[in-house]
Amino acid sequence: MAVTVPPPRVAPEDRPADRPADRPADPPRDAYASWYAEVLGWPVSEGPPAELVTGVRFDVLEVPADAGERLLRRPLATGPVSFAGHRMRFLVAAGSADELDGLLDWLEWGGVALDLTALGAGGRIPTPVPPGHPGGSPRGAAVWLRPPEQGCEALLPSLPGPGQDAGPRHGGAGPDLVRLVAAAATECHRARLWPRTPPRSAVAGPRAGRPGQTLAGQARFS
Repeated sequence: MAVTVPPPRVAPEDRPADRPADRPADPPRDAYASWYAEVLGWPVSEGPPAELVTGVRFDVLEVPADAGERLLRRPLATGPVSFAGHRMRFLVAAGSADELDGLLDWLEWGGVALDLTALGAGGRIPTPVPPGHPGGSPRGAAVWLRPPEQGCEALLPSLPGPGQDAGPRHGGAGPDLVRLVAAAATECHRARLWPRTPPRSAVAGPRAGRPGQTLAGQARFS
């Protein structure tokens, strides 16, 4: 369900003299935090800057942008995905960060330098611009490539339970943490072997071209 976040109201005396009276002020990034707390119920750290807290409603797998772009092209189900500072962050079920090292060992990636990390309890990630915000995304701000929805935590990639197949919380049809980690490790390894210049949209942000191109073209939740 898409939620539109209205722009903040600014009193006349607080409006800069060089800005037209009918032009709303650009909202501070910390103002986005209220949307996550009130609409999604996600914990947000006190700023500045405010950040999303990991390890409570979700954990995060973090990969380089070029590896993440290849990963998004795979026919692989994921949860929400954000992008900031040449890094992509894939939201996974809470507690998944503790499983990463064991999964990499089991998948025979143990000891290989992959630049694949996980954030769990006590971690923080930049707060992306809320989906559907009418003001767009300021240059350099974190953005959603696959935005979150209410209740999406129940569909995040997770480990199968005993006697269950992938995606135990949604009938075996949802994201599987093992497959996601395996694919992420492969793409991170490829990115290290064959480094390349990040796409223009990854360098300049979502304003470097029309929406729907390269990274922004992946901005659909699946």
